Amino acid sequence: MPNLLDAIKFKRGPKIKNRFFLAPLTNQQSLEDGTLSDDEYKWLTMRAKGGFGMTMTCASHVQEIGKGFPGQLGIWSDHHIEGLTRLADGIKQADSIAIVQLHHAGLKTSKEITGGTPVTAFNHAESGARGLTHSEVKKLIEDFIAGAKRAEKAGFDGVELHGAHSYILCNFLSAEVNQREDEYGGSFENRARILSEIIDGIKNECHRDFIIGVRLSAEKFGMRTKDSVETARKLMNEDVIDFLDMSLWDIFKQADDEDFKGRSLISLFTNLERKNVQLGVAGKIRTPQDAEAAMNAGVDWVMLGRAAMLECDFPKKYLQDANFKPVEMPVPSSYLTAQGLSKKFQIYVRGRWPEFFAD
Repeated sequence: MPNLLDAIKFKRGPKIKNRFFLAPLTNQQSLEDGTLSDDEYKWLTMRAKGGFGMTMTCASHVQEIGKGFPGQLGIWSDHHIEGLTRLADGIKQADSIAIVQLHHAGLKTSKEITGGTPVTAFNHAESGARGLTHSEVKKLIEDFIAGAKRAEKAGFDGVELHGAHSYILCNFLSAEVNQREDEYGGSFENRARILSEIIDGIKNECHRDFIIGVRLSAEKFGMRTKDSVETARKLMNEDVIDFLDMSLWDIFKQADDEDFKGRSLISLFTNLERKNVQLGVAGKIRTPQDAEAAMNAGVDWVMLGRAAMLECDFPKKYLQDANFKPVEMPVPSSYLTAQGLSKKFQIYVRGRWPEFFAD
């Protein structure tokens, strides 16, 4: 069984020096036109310098109308390439693999953010989002592929497709949301078609060593757990991606779905045959012991989010002492500033996780 400090090699791309990956964290600190800010650059390159084997950007939207939150990093236009190139260079100079997470917010955006009606897989009364036309689905596929090509041009090692958290690819995968009657809706195969076509397009358009990963939700967000498992199984059986990132929210919990009662959520995915696909998880991995427990459960790598916010050099500290004790919440805002979280990022964190702050 591999340990956290072992190198890992995907089918494509360079060797990764360890099994610590930085989670793609929303931080709201880029510029409003989607271009890279100095704050975003600092936040990410500090984690690369802190020893993370892979450093992944926040969700980066592939269409202007796919913006999900203020201050989001964009990849929908060539005018983003200059900043993305700077970012890729900074990450790779620290001996970390650089990955962009490609994203479209789907029904989770709003008119206040984009100036227009949100779009998704099918008309959605609760959010007010309208269903995409057939030609718009084709354009969405093209724009995900174009985003990957921009990432490649900027020097990134690969991309992750955000198919989780009720964003647009998750909306298509969802039997609850996706009631389309064309080839992109209805059956499981049809609902997964958009993801397959984006993956095929990236493989055809980008160089053969370009890394492709996918993030999925295991439950909730309109996803039935059985569909999440089947999507994971399909991606692994077809051996079309390099890594699968399961966003579990809590790696230690049992499945909520009655069909999987009594089973740990993580086991539903670690028990699948993987072929050449490397499996990782995210969700409440706060300490070295948590990370080791995830590895012992059978994953290939772990993804740190909030733990990486509190300890920019978590992997380096683990290298020096596998039993080190990370700082515990709450912490002063000045501590987070020293860890590379800008004022904008801290405003976002305070609104979502006030338990971070001692002041």
